[in-house]
Amino acid sequence: MKIAWVTRSFLDYRIPVFRELDRMTDGNLHLTFSGSYVPESVTAKAVHALGERAYPLTGEMQIGGEDQHHLANRNVSLRWQPGLVKHITSLDPDVIVADGFFKWTLPAILHRLRYGTPLVIAYERTRHTERNAQGVRTLYRKQVVKLADAMDCSGELCREYTVRDLGMDPARITTGHMSADTEGLEAAADALTPPMREAKRGELGLSGVAFLYVGRLDERKGIRELLDGWAAAGFAAGEATLLLVGDGPLRAEMEARVADMRGVKFAGRVAYDELPPYYAAADAFVISTLEDNWSLVVPEAMATGLPILSSVHNGCWPELVRPENGWTFAPENTNELASALRAAQSQGRDALAAMGRKSREIVSGFGPTNAARSIIEACRIAMAHRGAR
Repeated sequence: MKIAWVTRSFLDYRIPVFRELDRMTDGNLHLTFSGSYVPESVTAKAVHALGERAYPLTGEMQIGGEDQHHLANRNVSLRWQPGLVKHITSLDPDVIVADGFFKWTLPAILHRLRYGTPLVIAYERTRHTERNAQGVRTLYRKQVVKLADAMDCSGELCREYTVRDLGMDPARITTGHMSADTEGLEAAADALTPPMREAKRGELGLSGVAFLYVGRLDERKGIRELLDGWAAAGFAAGEATLLLVGDGPLRAEMEARVADMRGVKFAGRVAYDELPPYYAAADAFVISTLEDNWSLVVPEAMATGLPILSSVHNGCWPELVRPENGWTFAPENTNELASALRAAQSQGRDALAAMGRKSREIVSGFGPTNAARSIIEACRIAMAHRGAR
């Protein structure tokens, strides 16, 4: 089948999925995206993977701005890419895959209405992330669902929201299109010998059980709540370290706050391709998000062999975080978060390493190959549904 995937933006994690999907379709994936919004380094990777079948478009028109640092649905913005409808038509695809409901999905819908090309919506949101969605958003999504021939949801929480709140037929839903570069990260971590890992720990000033956070330092990621929990855990000197990798609007506030707090280190922003040594130096990964659809740092950390401490507001926890490889907590409950930190620290580094091996076993079923298969299955469902009309 010839697939036209229309998406405004993506990052490095999508490249292995695109590559695998292209392989499974014998070179019939055509990827269209914003060359203005996708970072140049990621655009280069997409072009390297797909060659002339990667189409970075420019000149997008927009009303409203981006808000990636606060809770979802605070603002409304509209995007229109001139020439996108004509471009999709020129591809003459068997099926279209579009990400989400807004931004670049509307041209895909217009193409479907005119030409009848089956449409798959790849979706990530959950009932929790959409708890503050304006009524007009939900109404629009319900209308799009009526036009979609199939959907591929990130996981069960996304599927539940799509069925119960948006009215999608569960028989036309697949799950699993989100994936980290698990194979690449696993290989990169394994290339670091134990002496190299210990040297990195020394360089970063890590002592005791090292907890790693990777993400933006903003309201939505629950960084304030994480530091509340860390303070409440009350670790003695040398028992544990919290390493914060990332940057954002709350960094200055957080650095001032931890000036007198024991065991917290800031590494600042680290490029994606340079992250493996940080994962390899840690003993456990913690994510305290107040809302995330399917946070890819979790499978990334699992692929490098780390147990997980995850907020229950992270949409991927039902599939990925189990008693044998981690803990879950409500980040707004300081005592609950502190208890999870203390429980992990009390295991010791060797036991945490064993839990990290379980993480690898679990995440092996959620890699790029699985993601590509779920997308192809959704495309087949969409084509069959359209053909039955």
